Amino acid sequence: MKGRLVHAGGALAHHVLRWMPGAVGLAVYGRLLRCDAVLPDKMVFKLAETREELEACFRLLHDAYVDAGFMVPDPSGLRVTVYHALPTTSTLMCRVGDKVVGTLSLIRESALGFPMQKIFDLTAVRQVGGKVAEVSALAIDPRFRSSSGRILLPLLKFMYDYAARQFDTRHLVIAVNPRHIGFYESVLCFRRLKQRPVAHYDFVNGAPAVGAHLDLMRAPEAFRRRYRGQPDGKNLYRYFTEVQVPNIHYPEKRFYTTTDPVMTPLLIDHFFNWRTTVFASLRPRELLLLHSIYDLPEYKHCLPPIPEDTPRTELRRRTHRRFSVMCPGNLVCRQLGMRRRLEFTVFECSESGFRVRAEKSLPVGVSGIVSIDLGANDRSVMRVTVLRQSAQDPHIALLRIDERDEAWYKFVMALGQARTHDELEDATRFI
Repeated sequence: MKGRLVHAGGALAHHVLRWMPGAVGLAVYGRLLRCDAVLPDKMVFKLAETREELEACFRLLHDAYVDAGFMVPDPSGLRVTVYHALPTTSTLMCRVGDKVVGTLSLIRESALGFPMQKIFDLTAVRQVGGKVAEVSALAIDPRFRSSSGRILLPLLKFMYDYAARQFDTRHLVIAVNPRHIGFYESVLCFRRLKQRPVAHYDFVNGAPAVGAHLDLMRAPEAFRRRYRGQPDGKNLYRYFTEVQVPNIHYPEKRFYTTTDPVMTPLLIDHFFNWRTTVFASLRPRELLLLHSIYDLPEYKHCLPPIPEDTPRTELRRRTHRRFSVMCPGNLVCRQLGMRRRLEFTVFECSESGFRVRAEKSLPVGVSGIVSIDLGANDRSVMRVTVLRQSAQDPHIALLRIDERDEAWYKFVMALGQARTHDELEDATRFI
């Protein structure tokens, strides 16, 4: 997407007319789609984690961009941006045998934001509430593009499931070349942003781009209406919401975290200092924010030093760092003499407290006992007080921890010191 999505449609986009949204476009695209639940065993969809996997994804993306005219060839042969360095970015991949043939990145909003927000107005999306992620860096190996979307569709299903269930994302946004917006509107139910197309988008070498958006909370109903009456092999509603594809390997997690960082100090040094010049081209503010994101001592040697004359206001740190999670829990308290049990989901936490999203507003000032599932086999039980509600949303509340238990302490310490999602498996090492 962003020019980045140009190759996503692959051969599909070459078989249809442009600017053909809704059911009319689906009638054309639908003849080409094939939703296969059974794929060859050698075809695997997973998170790119190793140096070899990431290098293959970045090389595939580079070649696709150069071929489409969205970048000039880089001496490294890789397409790497500062967003790929962030712990809030996940790169998904498809491997056939030992060859990476498809890739796609999800960039969740962070201190550095994401690329398209620099040119598209996302105010209307943000007003709905919920976290936003940009779908980016999507490319398919030319030898594996097909009109049926055999690589593309399971890769998009992987993206859909991962964003909705593990990435704690409500809104997906894209910037796509105008030639291919019809595919994303007709097949994937994206809706264009009201803003007019951008004629020159610097992020993709000045190519034009159209912004679009998908609300994942409302997407199932949109898919259900769009694909009503379609046979199983062409029904993306059923494919995205019901079908299990064994070839898709979701990240294994001990804790219910929402990001899956893979960039160790060695990987960051390799991709952003040695293989490319991404870090050398950062502006001072970007460099400051990068230091604030990677504030563990192990990362300092691989980040460029901050110039002495740079204002340090961006490096102010909270007393307790905050972490993004998605942990179900409940509060048991007494209100007006009655015992109440209120369900919620913790979406942000620190050593001293956490923020929750609840269907029923939590009573401010009330103390009680919370039980929080930190993972499939980890639970925390603590005494807390509801401090306040969000001014924008009464269903969001901040809770203070009055009596912390060992499980919570272990959880937060691991979140603060683990460099990658794999290191969270051994949480006790960080105590």
